[in-house]
Amino acid sequence: MDVALKFILCEEASKDSITIKGELHKYLVKVRRHKVGDELELRAKDKLSMLYTYKISSLDAKSLELLLISSQMLEVKSKKYLHVAWCVIDAKSIEKVLPMLNELGVSRVSFVYCDRSQRNIKLDFARFERILEASMQQCGRSDMLQFDEYKNIKEFLHEFSDVVVFDFCENTLASDADFARVLVGCEGGFSQSEREMLVSQKNFMLDTPMVLRSESAVVAIASKLML
Repeated sequence: MDVALKFILCEEASKDSITIKGELHKYLVKVRRHKVGDELELRAKDKLSMLYTYKISSLDAKSLELLLISSQMLEVKSKKYLHVAWCVIDAKSIEKVLPMLNELGVSRVSFVYCDRSQRNIKLDFARFERILEASMQQCGRSDMLQFDEYKNIKEFLHEFSDVVVFDFCENTLASDADFARVLVGCEGGFSQSEREMLVSQKNFMLDTPMVLRSESAVVAIASKLML
């Protein structure tokens, strides 16, 4: 953790007093140089909308003690809703982009296995959640980005028929575009059978002569729609 935290996720947040040990203690004392009297803000995963302010009452080489001084309902989240359906690519590439999507305020990411996805890719949702938690503490977001997976595009379309498709086409994404759900393909784009399945969906392209990697496209689209 080399970036200052906007808040700390702590299961004990809301208690009158908390003892901090281990890696977090080392970070707060040795990296951030916190001392007695400093104030820290905490949130609990089961009630992220509440922000708790604590004061460091004492510290030593192995632990520090926090005393609760105030609490308030304070939500920090995007005013817009965006659900990204993302055809599955290499998990390491997904992990690099998740914090960016979190910071941009994307509400939900559905990972969809498409014809050109590598079938041996297994998504570690527990790891994704840890990555998102670290991102939340750094950017200040107070609601969790949701994620799930679908076996194929057909299954996703059955549930979400209003999705807009990013693909090679004649429709450039307008600067004032506003829609809630987008489907982004993996490397190599959609197969012919998938394109036939998506023929009735609205589609768009980005105004660039360069070919974007799937993860670059996801971030670019989210940036244009959310910011």
